[in-house]
Amino acid sequence: MTRTALRTRRSRRRRPAAAILAVITVAVVVVATAVGVFAFALLRPDPVATPAGPSPSPTPTSPPQTAGPTPAASATASSTPVPVPLPAAQACDRETVLGVWAHPDDDIIFANPTISDAIAAGDCVRTVFVTAGDAGRGNGYVEARELGILRAYNEMRGIDGLWDTTDLLLQTGVHARRLTPQGDPRLSVVFLRLPDGNITGEGFEATGYATLGRLLDGGVPTLAPVGGGPDVSRGQLLSSVAELAAGYSPSRVLTHIPRGSAFAPGDHPDHSVVGTVVRDTLSADAAIGPGIQYFVGYPSRDLPRNLDGAILDAKVDTYRIYTQQDEVIRCADRAACLGTRNFGEWLRRSYPKAEAELQMD
Repeated sequence: MTRTALRTRRSRRRRPAAAILAVITVAVVVVATAVGVFAFALLRPDPVATPAGPSPSPTPTSPPQTAGPTPAASATASSTPVPVPLPAAQACDRETVLGVWAHPDDDIIFANPTISDAIAAGDCVRTVFVTAGDAGRGNGYVEARELGILRAYNEMRGIDGLWDTTDLLLQTGVHARRLTPQGDPRLSVVFLRLPDGNITGEGFEATGYATLGRLLDGGVPTLAPVGGGPDVSRGQLLSSVAELAAGYSPSRVLTHIPRGSAFAPGDHPDHSVVGTVVRDTLSADAAIGPGIQYFVGYPSRDLPRNLDGAILDAKVDTYRIYTQQDEVIRCADRAACLGTRNFGEWLRRSYPKAEAELQMD
């Protein structure tokens, strides 16, 4: 065999080996490239979690959200909290007056003409009734009293209109029903419908003798709203009052005389509890506390009469319209209303007290 033939043969042997080597090299390069791309996609920073500029600060006027535990920080999510609107929030560009009362009618008996004056001035008036005022009589009586209150507010605002209903779930977990007059968002009335505690403070058989007083004192762990809904604990009640106040940002708060005041003995136990809840919850708030007015309830009949003339006439007429729905205290005219035992004397008086006037023991 010649040298030329030998070289040709060797050359033919090297070609398959070189081809195999080339294929292997290309495959390695491809695999390495794919691994690199995959690793880059897996490890690259998340553009949503890394904003281009500094994180915005929370809005100072937004109330803190403390309804649940603080979630653990996430490596891929922004740590800036997003303010959540309060379910009961209602904006108002005028002065806001918040009333927190035990029963439907406490406001128009003890706090008028303060409420009617605020409505006449164009202020926003937000009213909260803590109990259903059921007197152990059931839903029919509750709904009648609520209708009476709406008609009384129509009388005070001078419009005989309809009201829209909104069912609210507060951040505290408490259910509430809010009524707002159609076309007049300045006013709203909220019903929590907790059981009426009875003038004796012992409650009623129909609601298991559960009372606000026992709830506040720890005698019962919760109260079941009249007509249904989740049970309400003491903590939820206090937090709900604070949440409602935060949603309304009132400049004035109207409520009952609290326990421990020289004006509390002889009052309805529910009145005293509601006044205590408001005082314990809101009085320390620098923006709200100075504007709280506590109205003397049943004991006001022993104080001098301080309402008469047109002011008394307007107050009695508002009350009379309410009573057309309340079968227990219905009165047909001014004379009959003023002649009703106890109620006639309460109507002739209204005594708000500031914190410094409570004479707390």
